[in-house]
Amino acid sequence: MKKVFLMLLAVMPTILLAQTPDNYTIKGKVGSYNPPARAYLLYERGGKNITDSTTITNGEFKFHGNIADPASAYIVMDPTAMGLAKLQQSRGGIDALNFYIEKGNIVLTDADSVSKAKVIGSTLNEDNKRFMAMLEPFNQRAQALNSEIKSTPDAQQISPAFQDTMQARYRRLQNEQTAAVEKFILGNSQSFISLIGMRVLIKSGMDFLAIEQYYNALSPEVKQTELGKGFSSAINELKVTAIGSPAPDFTQNDVNGSPVTLSSLKGKYVLIDFWASWCGPCRQENPHVVRVYDHYKSKNFTILGVSLDKAEEKALWLKAIKDDGLAWTQVSDLKFWANDAAALYKVSFIPQNYLIDPNGKIIAKNLKGADLDSKLAEIFKM
Repeated sequence: MKKVFLMLLAVMPTILLAQTPDNYTIKGKVGSYNPPARAYLLYERGGKNITDSTTITNGEFKFHGNIADPASAYIVMDPTAMGLAKLQQSRGGIDALNFYIEKGNIVLTDADSVSKAKVIGSTLNEDNKRFMAMLEPFNQRAQALNSEIKSTPDAQQISPAFQDTMQARYRRLQNEQTAAVEKFILGNSQSFISLIGMRVLIKSGMDFLAIEQYYNALSPEVKQTELGKGFSSAINELKVTAIGSPAPDFTQNDVNGSPVTLSSLKGKYVLIDFWASWCGPCRQENPHVVRVYDHYKSKNFTILGVSLDKAEEKALWLKAIKDDGLAWTQVSDLKFWANDAAALYKVSFIPQNYLIDPNGKIIAKNLKGADLDSKLAEIFKM
């Protein structure tokens, strides 16, 4: 939590709030803090970081202000008034709570700490509580799968049968989570939290046409929020890499510094594979991709690997290519998440891939494990 809320401190000094009538109030009754103790309220509005603070007496504090749309926020307790900058440097735990600000009166209360406080009087925070409770079983199952993989002997981990089984289990888990999020969005079209659900759908790799359907199901009020308008723009951008669209062309250098252009591979089926040496799931998927490449490389099929590694870690990229036996062409501009090709394809997670037909059209994306096998078997009738 510490790293998350401290990202909000980038803009200092505190930005003054506009002189408009208050439409929210946050009251707290937490523990028995007294002066010089202070409470800080941190959130983002219009792309700007907002910081407000107030004194605490007998554990009580109050914030009020004006906000057009709901916003994710943090309350941070500063028992000795050392200031946010010193709190960041302190080695002790930070007492903080992440919640949502919305119009109206919100009450935070707990006998000991704000991190455990109950949020009262906020429909939005109740919606978020239900949404997070819905996701928790999926998170626990994912952690259990990761633990199972880590506890498996290395020799078994690299076996094709084990990797295929794990990929299938992850895929089932993701499909179940996606279905639950879809149900939440449709059943809570009036809630701002459904926009948080939209983020989950986008990260799942769902095609933009399906995502657009869920966005269209949201209420006009939710769509008109700043985040809602942002999703509208994002969906329009996703159309560039939708199935059936021409694959955006790009050029990046290979491991020897020679430029490689995607369109130079036209006439073949090409799997654009976005990955990185530091990406655990990518490295777990690589043995399967190697088997696919070896099986179809003589069938008018190739792979173009695009790495999201950093310039200062180029050696790790080259080592991963060698260690994982990636025999196909590898390119990168070594800009990490700012990779130009990744930006062009709206890559927000890895591993992620796009399958391009010989005419340069996107015909599938995010194919992993058995799904990749099935698609290529369908294409090559094998």
